[in-house]
Amino acid sequence: MTHDFQAWSEIDNGTVPVDDGELFYESAGSGPAVVLLHDGMLDQHMWDEQFAWLVNSGLRVVRYDFRGHGLSSTVTGDWANHDDLVTLLDALDIPSAVLVGLSHGARVALDTALAHPDRVTALFLASPGISGRAFTDPFLLEHIRQQVAALDAPDGVERFVEHFLRMWVDGPHRTPSVMHPGFRERMRASASANVEVHADGAGAGMPLEVGAFDRLGEIRVPTTVLDGDLDSSDISANAHAIALAVPGARRIRVPAAGHMVNLENTPLFDHELHAFLSALAL
Repeated sequence: MTHDFQAWSEIDNGTVPVDDGELFYESAGSGPAVVLLHDGMLDQHMWDEQFAWLVNSGLRVVRYDFRGHGLSSTVTGDWANHDDLVTLLDALDIPSAVLVGLSHGARVALDTALAHPDRVTALFLASPGISGRAFTDPFLLEHIRQQVAALDAPDGVERFVEHFLRMWVDGPHRTPSVMHPGFRERMRASASANVEVHADGAGAGMPLEVGAFDRLGEIRVPTTVLDGDLDSSDISANAHAIALAVPGARRIRVPAAGHMVNLENTPLFDHELHAFLSALAL
């Protein structure tokens, strides 16, 4: 516990200006840089379980809120997450970093590795999204349809968030009743806060992306991808595509876990991340 307190007590936080906005970040530790990239509709606190032990592993650990999330600026127009990330790295004087991303965070990590290859040391991708690939899983498509329709309802925010939880917390193979209520409530609170705080940014702009799906073979850094065996077929297909196309990539299936693998099977996730970072000889 002393180590955890030490790590948490030395956190630097602040904001970095980006085009028409700012990014809120936290950074701690010294040594090779690791950047944690959160899922869409959540924020950097989804990495609370990993942040302290990574710092105590002798690393400089950075986590931040994407534009339109958490304490960062609301979206005002088109933007590129991969360029925002490089702006943050520049401001923190980080030449290159290992990117650890889950879902939308993995999507941003892949785009950054393609758009700014000199800034990325390695990729550790969980439950990956990939720009340039549309969803095809009927379970996801139906919830997305209902999610969009919910926006006009009086209880629209609540219903919008519930569809998010059904897709990305419960997943296609579980009902809400079998989920740990504390875990589900933590995800609900985070997503609800984002929707409410950044409501003005809905429809204000589009993320400019790289179209990574057709370019995965260009990636030349050590890459590991994890996916839960209770996640949607689209996410397992993405993990398979990355393992197939990225030279030397390794895929790990996480048992008894849905989309949020770092929180559902934390011991396995942390073990694999530690092993991956150790093997890099940073």
